[in-house]
Amino acid sequence: MDAVFLSIDCGSSESYTDENGIEWTGDDAYIQNGDNKTVAYPSLVPYPMSTMRVFSTRKKNCYSFKVDEGERVLVRASFYYGNYDRKNSPPVFDLQFDGNFWTTVNTSLRSYDVLSYEAIYVVKRNFTSICVAQTKPGQLPFISAIEVRSLGINMYSQVPSNLALHLIQRAAMGANQTIIRYPDDAYDRTWNGAYGFGLSEVASQALSINITTNNSPPTAALKNAVVSASTSHIIILFTDLPAKPTPVYIATYFSEVLLLNPTQKRSFQLCIDDKPISDPIIPPFASASEAYVTNRIASASNSFSLRATSDSTLPPLVNAMEIYTVSNPLTNGTNVKDVEGLAVLQSGLKVLQEWSGDPCLPSPYTWDWVQCSSDLIPRITALDLSDNSFSGNIPEFLGTLPNLTLLNLAGNRFNGTIPTKLSSNKQLKLVVTGNCLNGMSCPHQSPPPLPKEAPSPSSPTDRE
Repeated sequence: MDAVFLSIDCGSSESYTDENGIEWTGDDAYIQNGDNKTVAYPSLVPYPMSTMRVFSTRKKNCYSFKVDEGERVLVRASFYYGNYDRKNSPPVFDLQFDGNFWTTVNTSLRSYDVLSYEAIYVVKRNFTSICVAQTKPGQLPFISAIEVRSLGINMYSQVPSNLALHLIQRAAMGANQTIIRYPDDAYDRTWNGAYGFGLSEVASQALSINITTNNSPPTAALKNAVVSASTSHIIILFTDLPAKPTPVYIATYFSEVLLLNPTQKRSFQLCIDDKPISDPIIPPFASASEAYVTNRIASASNSFSLRATSDSTLPPLVNAMEIYTVSNPLTNGTNVKDVEGLAVLQSGLKVLQEWSGDPCLPSPYTWDWVQCSSDLIPRITALDLSDNSFSGNIPEFLGTLPNLTLLNLAGNRFNGTIPTKLSSNKQLKLVVTGNCLNGMSCPHQSPPPLPKEAPSPSSPTDRE
């Protein structure tokens, strides 16, 4: 399939193009559960942040997007509480992707700021799912926006495919723009302008910069640099790493800003705690180079710096950098055959189609009607399909779920006979009371409820 470039305005039904030329769409096509809400003062925030979708039911609620299996994607999830409920009670909840814990979203820390979280990872199936999960009673999870971007095949390839990157910061040093993003960055990474204490900002003399490096930083992020005062002065990279030691990935980008004469040389090394960890870096003019910190455990107590080599006549410089923490190994998800079986079940029973994401992971946030084993790759062990008014024959493929020990079909209107694979399964507890199966007295069916009155045109979810 084509590269994915999706921008979802959660809680909205609109489609529009923003000031950066990014096309946004509402989330109605991606999720059915939840309620659309509008923040208290929508004119004070970027337009996609003025609405959100709030979830008052289910352990977790997920958005799923089609992506090629094995593709590396950038996903950005944004949250703005904005006192939408007029209670001044910003919630705390979990953010998840593809059955993995991502982060705890604590909107109480910055209730009137937009919180954005960005992850880069390789998709293991033909879709990716972004979920929010309730972790505290009475604190309802919500989400304001989701952005999904396909990345180039070589981008961030220094990181194994079973690990995710979680963004701490992305900086364009000496940039004369506050934020660089799409269309300057074709992958819509956001680069914040940064400077540094005791450093000078220098604009590149190059008319153009040819970028062929793996991570494809945008030209706009390399047109400027910061340099130290002399070869005896170092550049300290402010990393904002957490206090607790954690695996990190740091990418630094360099492009010479001056057309050097034969007597000039700029050469420096990347250091951790004053110890060089790289070969000498000689930035190319009108081109770019990258240097990485990988396979390292680091924290706020570690110092990262650029130090001139002994033969350098010019001080070190840096144009841009990205700093990430690295996740634990990602789950492979629930057993593929079990997931495919649930998909068949959902295709035939419409009310179940509202459920998406991984049915079992992360534990304990299973789908409400599913129970799973505790294996590394979980299996489906129980299904509770009771009281849904399902009719027709009992789906035969339910007998193909090998680890199923409980199947509760009570309170539906299934007819015909029980499939042999279910009736002969001695490890299975099968509950079929209150159905219309052969030999049963079909229970009386209550009349359908009266249709709800349509909302008035002045809906409280309208944006001001």
